[in-house]
Amino acid sequence: MANILDIRRRIRSVINTRQITKAMKMVSAAKLRRAQERALAARPYAQMLTNVLKSLVARAEIYDPETGEPKHPLLAQRPEKNILLIVVTGDKGLAGAFNANITKAAARFLDSKHGKNVDVEAVGRKGRDFLRRRFPAAKVQTQSLADLAESMEAEREAGERAGEVQITGEHVGILGKVEFAQASALATNVIARYKREEIDAVYIVFNEFKSVIAQRLIVEQILPIEQIGEQAVRLAEEPTEEEKKKAKEAAVSAGVGLHATEGEGEAGTQFGTSQVDYIYEQPPEDLFRSLLPKYVSIQIFRALLESVAAEHAARMTAMDSATNNANDMIDSLTLTMNRVRQAKITKEIIEIVSGAAAM
Repeated sequence: MANILDIRRRIRSVINTRQITKAMKMVSAAKLRRAQERALAARPYAQMLTNVLKSLVARAEIYDPETGEPKHPLLAQRPEKNILLIVVTGDKGLAGAFNANITKAAARFLDSKHGKNVDVEAVGRKGRDFLRRRFPAAKVQTQSLADLAESMEAEREAGERAGEVQITGEHVGILGKVEFAQASALATNVIARYKREEIDAVYIVFNEFKSVIAQRLIVEQILPIEQIGEQAVRLAEEPTEEEKKKAKEAAVSAGVGLHATEGEGEAGTQFGTSQVDYIYEQPPEDLFRSLLPKYVSIQIFRALLESVAAEHAARMTAMDSATNNANDMIDSLTLTMNRVRQAKITKEIIEIVSGAAAM
């Protein structure tokens, strides 16, 4: 059995660890509030853009009346031979199973697409490191968003693949402060490759955030666009009741609201369904062609924002669990120390009584 000095030293170590986890929990709670606000602030624009596109679909010919083929290349559906997968993870750890669950979902998706060529765009350091250990990198990679144009030209010239699954892009450090320009640059690269028919489908795996207790891990199809305003979810994993309970306890103790307020107005919702004959300055077909790429950019931007919020929520929950475990460990060590001290005192009393009796 350890002596009292060793137990006291371990108790001090656990107390110091508890202070760190408690501080990290509060920091994540503060960042979660800001991430929620940013995600909510982006919803009205995304909703209005969706409704405008729905209105244009009803007023423009997006399909050829003779052949039935879509006029816009982003609506064209082809057999899936070459696929692009965007994996959105975090840049840091200590978030429980947040990053591990995303990488596992990505691995299952890749297994389901066995026999097809899959290009992977890794967003986040954790996903990048996971994919690097398992799959080769393409000869031409998108190392930074500033090099997208040159990389697109080089990718056309590169004919050989590094493997059935290859990493074609790495985007590390952009989740600290997500900007629409970053998502738009990534979407521009993806759209250009899809128009050139280098890829036949685009999927994104991320953690969809609605509130602290309402989030799910999904694999969503971005391209081709099947129906505007509807998510093409191919895989979804809901959190367990125990995970929801832990997240709720962590949010209550940190003072974070359990439910996020929707940022969508009724006027925007009614725009797409209204029967009013709107007059557009440009022909509806031209507007539809110019707005559809923005719709793809918004989809990627939304995924990045929600992934950041979900990461902070996961880290807050993980640090709350770590703090509770530290409290339990301190109580257990304190009880053990008291028992050791009591045993030592009892032993000394017995030795004194035995010595006195011997005299």
